Amino acid sequence: MINRKLDALAQMNGVYWAMPFPRGFRGLDVEDQDMVMLDADTAGYVSRVLKGTLPEPAREGLIRLVGVFEKVLPAISNEYASEYFTRARDVAVLAAEIEAMRDK
Repeated sequence: MINRKLDALAQMNGVYWAMPFPRGFRGLDVEDQDMVMLDADTAGYVSRVLKGTLPEPAREGLIRLVGVFEKVLPAISNEYASEYFTRARDVAVLAAEIEAMRDK
């Protein structure tokens, strides 16, 4: 089961990273969140989950990251940026689900 989720995460992550970063969002803060850093944090956590189990502090960071998306996404009115960051949220959520499965 976990291997199928890891495969799905790798595929979703590939689609997400194939998309160009939204125009006008470099250097932009949405709900006090730097959008480039949000993107970079997502890349870092997902990459680490694909390589193996996260240490506890990183797991907590991944959970916080998912919460940030829930705050930021409703504030994005640009259609493309909304799609881009929704995909980022989706890979972060799946990464968090995989980490939760590893505890069992």
